[in-house]
Amino acid sequence: MILQDRIGLLKRLGSYILSGDARWKEAREKASLQNGWFAPEFVALAIENIAKKFLKEDELIRWSAHYKIQTLNSSPRKVGIVMAGNIPLVGFHDLLSVFISGHKAVIKPSSKDEVLIKELAEVLKTWEPQVSSLIEFSEMLKDCDAYITTGSNNTSRYFEYYFGKYRHIIRRNKTSVAVLTGNETKTDLEGLAGDVYQFFGLGCRNVTKLYVPKGYDFGPLIGVFKKYNYLADHHKYKNNYDYNLTLHILNNKFYMTNGSILLVEDSSIFSPISQLNYEYYASRDELLSSLYNNQDIQGIIEKNHIPFGQAQSPGLFDYADKVDTMEFLQSL
Repeated sequence: MILQDRIGLLKRLGSYILSGDARWKEAREKASLQNGWFAPEFVALAIENIAKKFLKEDELIRWSAHYKIQTLNSSPRKVGIVMAGNIPLVGFHDLLSVFISGHKAVIKPSSKDEVLIKELAEVLKTWEPQVSSLIEFSEMLKDCDAYITTGSNNTSRYFEYYFGKYRHIIRRNKTSVAVLTGNETKTDLEGLAGDVYQFFGLGCRNVTKLYVPKGYDFGPLIGVFKKYNYLADHHKYKNNYDYNLTLHILNNKFYMTNGSILLVEDSSIFSPISQLNYEYYASRDELLSSLYNNQDIQGIIEKNHIPFGQAQSPGLFDYADKVDTMEFLQSL
């Protein structure tokens, strides 16, 4: 398939996933039933972000032009993709990158998120049979020329063992942080609430740590966070909240809460589900300098970096682990 045809298919896919098509609606419902963390509203948020950020024709043309992708890939490679399952369609960008580059994707989807990605691939194959030669699914990724894997720090060691001798991108645990000054507007804080709560905080772009100046007033922030108090009714989230709350009470540890999230002073940038860590800083410039060099940070949300409320809306050039997937694919 030539590049223009692949872009045309992806543009059509963007319109499809925003439509009320009965088949797609059924797939979304099935995904939510299969994975209790895939609340319907977050499935809708994920596919809306994909359609509006990844599958616009002009953006796809600009993206492919940036890498000087040839009309026809004369030397396609087989690329194995091990997908994560923490948020809906989290592996879609990898598939998109391989598809646009003209290589063949061999996908091992997560058992937690296989419904949606398989359905989208089947739809593409229905529209254009040639897609069958470019996208396939397999539980065993053998004889691939390169590999892209996403997982925890634990699984990354296994990936290194199995795929280390091949060309590869092996991703590990990442999270995002926010730096506040105390001068944020209510709109800023409302955006931050989404950065924290969306997808129950399970994504690498979710904010799990706040840096605030000494003397920071948490009152307005906690008040705005009440927008998401309804998540406390979600049984899986509620179980995590109750567990962490109990730990802090038993350990006599100071915490703040609005009933749906625990704010705890902690130096770790990673926090458990239903908890948001915070830490005081003295110098914003020194803090940012240290954050730039932290390999565990995916994104920094603050006025001069990722805007508040945009953590979960990455564009085509916003690569996981800050590793340029397209540049990697072009080098094969």
